[in-house]
Amino acid sequence: MKNIGVSVVLPILNEERHLAESIHAILQQEYDGEFEVILALGPSIDRTNEIAAGLAKADPRVILVDNPTGRTAAGLNAALAASRFPIIARIDGHAEVARTYLKDAVRLLHEHNAVNVGGVMAAVGRTPFERSVATAMRSVLGVGASRFHVGGQAGPADTVYLGTFRKDALIAAGGYDERFTRAQDWELNFRLRERGGTVWFDPSLIVTYRPRSTIKALAKQYFEYGRWRRAVVRSHKGSVNYRYLAAPFAVLVNAASIILGFALSPLFFTPLALYLLAILVGGLALGKSLSEKIILPSVFATMHMVWGLGFLTSPKRLVGQDEPE
Repeated sequence: MKNIGVSVVLPILNEERHLAESIHAILQQEYDGEFEVILALGPSIDRTNEIAAGLAKADPRVILVDNPTGRTAAGLNAALAASRFPIIARIDGHAEVARTYLKDAVRLLHEHNAVNVGGVMAAVGRTPFERSVATAMRSVLGVGASRFHVGGQAGPADTVYLGTFRKDALIAAGGYDERFTRAQDWELNFRLRERGGTVWFDPSLIVTYRPRSTIKALAKQYFEYGRWRRAVVRSHKGSVNYRYLAAPFAVLVNAASIILGFALSPLFFTPLALYLLAILVGGLALGKSLSEKIILPSVFATMHMVWGLGFLTSPKRLVGQDEPE
């Protein structure tokens, strides 16, 4: 598979800050075969589309397609439809890949007879808040023991970050389900595995991810993560992973602790106090600077509580369907 062509697909919306460096990292790949970079452009309200047009003008490998809805799954499917090559590598407009990323991903697809391979979502921030989010996203306390966040042994996985696919397997599975605004990667990987395909995680595939820059943006992101992860559980009963129930459970326990603490006895504040102590100690232990040690507890609380709240309040008809029988 050394010289096989690769179509790199990116759904793009409001990526003014990071798009140019993300695309430059792709164009500098040390890859023996041909590759193209397809940007599915949504209705951005910043200079994203202007930057994308300049990138396409400067390098014929950059191809632009329209994604009027701006939805990630729709953009990925539009890029997939425009692709020429038998390998599809999904990358985001706020992510950066190493120079050997495509070469390594294609090799791993071949070596493990996989339908999708992916690696580590290596969050890296620039501001003190972003660096705090990055630390939380790469810790077990922040996101649990998910290998694509915290690393681990190479091997079959439920899902991977982004992913490099065999195009024929991706098409046979029906592509991305456009009903899913979030969690479309997890949902797709579930269908790929149901069809007998292997989704392979390898920690050598590292993608630099740029985290959200404000607490409001982080809360919105994690609320959507939670509510759409619940939608996947409803659509595919076999997709339940009990690790995802930790945050909803923490929300319920903390809420009960507050209510019972005020209504009955201060002793009931104990679970809440233990949770707060855990994130405070975690911030002190994991923070790499004074600012991180101060910021991390609020980041942990936002990620846990907002994700859990999104999961618990996710409406049954979020993807336009009632719960399966």
